[in-house]
Amino acid sequence: MLSVYTFVFSVVFKARWGGGTGTNSEFALILFAGLIVFNLFAECFTRAPNLILSNVNFVKKVVFPLEILPWAVLGTAVFHAAVSVAVWLAAYCLLYGTPHVTVLCLPLVLFPLCLLAVGCAWILSSLGVYLRDVSQIVGVLNTVLMFVSAVFYPLSALPEPYRKLLLLNPLIPAIEQARNVLFWGVSPDWGLLGVQYALATGIAWLGFAWFQKTRKGFADVL
Repeated sequence: MLSVYTFVFSVVFKARWGGGTGTNSEFALILFAGLIVFNLFAECFTRAPNLILSNVNFVKKVVFPLEILPWAVLGTAVFHAAVSVAVWLAAYCLLYGTPHVTVLCLPLVLFPLCLLAVGCAWILSSLGVYLRDVSQIVGVLNTVLMFVSAVFYPLSALPEPYRKLLLLNPLIPAIEQARNVLFWGVSPDWGLLGVQYALATGIAWLGFAWFQKTRKGFADVL
């Protein structure tokens, strides 16, 4: 898929990232960095609506802390992301040499996204029990998110009004900051990162509160 995306956007549509050399290999690495971040969130986002539905025995037959299921999905997503980062680093070393030291900041950049993913997973897994069509809606939303999260293009390529609107998408700061620390060697924007941590913590808390409030009716509905 990375090869397909690189061909379509860098060869067919002639997309380029400003400040770089404009080569296809550069485009592929920058695109790959964005996809790693997006897929980390998307894996939790798309699996969440069916989390409780696919583990009915945990609801009805055993005493099980259902709230840890989103963390299990996140663990899988983080493992996949770690493998992808290892592949990314290998490709960067092969093409450009030693990676920037700012790569070490990547966990700090991704942690608020993990909190956001878990918070959304708590909400969606609960809704999926009561509204079975949520998974269909989430599938469509996931595709929309991919194209409005600046995965395939730089945020700077958008006109100012659209840029301000898309910045409401919490995935964009995470993707932009991940690219900065991985490819461009730019340290994270600590102020923006603080806002991301505060927002992600708030959403995670609300998601957990919602899950705990609604879980009492799971056994009756299932």
